[in-house]
Amino acid sequence: MNFSIDELTQQVAQTARDFATQYIKPYVMEWDEDQKFPLPVFKEMGKLGLMGVVVPEEYGGAGLSYTEYVNVIIEVAKVCGSIGLSLAAHNSLCTGHILAFGSEEQKKKYLPKLATAEWLGAWGLTEANTGSDAGNMKCTATKDGNDWILNGTKCWITHGKSSDVAVVVARTGEPRSKNNATSFIVDRPTPGFSGGKKENKLGMRASETAEMIFDNCRIPDANRLGKIGEGFKQALYVLDGGRISIAALSVGIAKGAYEAALQYSKERHQFDQPISNFQGISFKLADMATEIAAAELLTLQAADRKNNKLSVTKEGAMAKYYASEVAVKAATEAVQIFGGYGYTKDFPVEKFYRDSKLCTIGEGTSEIQKIVIAREVLKN
Repeated sequence: MNFSIDELTQQVAQTARDFATQYIKPYVMEWDEDQKFPLPVFKEMGKLGLMGVVVPEEYGGAGLSYTEYVNVIIEVAKVCGSIGLSLAAHNSLCTGHILAFGSEEQKKKYLPKLATAEWLGAWGLTEANTGSDAGNMKCTATKDGNDWILNGTKCWITHGKSSDVAVVVARTGEPRSKNNATSFIVDRPTPGFSGGKKENKLGMRASETAEMIFDNCRIPDANRLGKIGEGFKQALYVLDGGRISIAALSVGIAKGAYEAALQYSKERHQFDQPISNFQGISFKLADMATEIAAAELLTLQAADRKNNKLSVTKEGAMAKYYASEVAVKAATEAVQIFGGYGYTKDFPVEKFYRDSKLCTIGEGTSEIQKIVIAREVLKN
């Protein structure tokens, strides 16, 4: 693995950094307080190629690598975890699924509009009673001539109400049977497809999380992604890449919290000196810097393997598990360094603290990551 950051990656990261500073940072707390999903911001990111980072140019994307993609997520998440989360979900889940498993006709129809943010994407796997237990899904797709009839509800879906198109994994076989799920592309205007309850969340409040409801929703077989029964296998592949996204999101949040705490520790004076002079504070900063560096290296390693079309099941899970836990720890320590001010909404670390926790839950909990990692290391 080459640890140097080339000029292209630096330029892409700088583009994301400049955009976040100008178009996101001034409104972070307003969006958070109002739980406002700022759709126009994503339209603007689409113009810069940030909504289709790894989509090939022939399909309207930026045609960049996972390394650039990871750096985009980190830079945006350093400013706002919510926007970073939505950016990641659109790129790696909905768009990524169609890119990986769509037919040429499906790619030409959907990817150009997704990559430019003309359309916003959602991805539906999770249900109320089947989070990690996805093999027991209640949402079903039943064949009816040349169509499929979808019935059921998906929950905890990023852009569940606002998306223009969704990739949905539905059960097409018996519960718990082998190869019992199939993936479908569902367009928002389709009768029977609607958004449900929007979640009132602890953090990531500017990233819309809502139900998707399917009530006798009829879609043509042409909207099926891949073969019947391959939906869960596809989902696992998509999640492998998606976990790299959440690792990058975690690194960005951790960096944002660390940088705010580092600056504050130099400015805050107690006993006639900056608090960074005290070992109790400096050691916290040392631990944060070291752990963030390790998390970033794990994330870049997984991205490098993804670029080279190698398996990222273990590496993606390791990066996601470690980076998400580091984000929570870094944000917690940042609040502690700020003291009472850290507990207020006048300073940024309070939001990093709330946003960080989602990283240990979404796209597979830390416990699930340990299962994946243990399974991989015990194979030989």
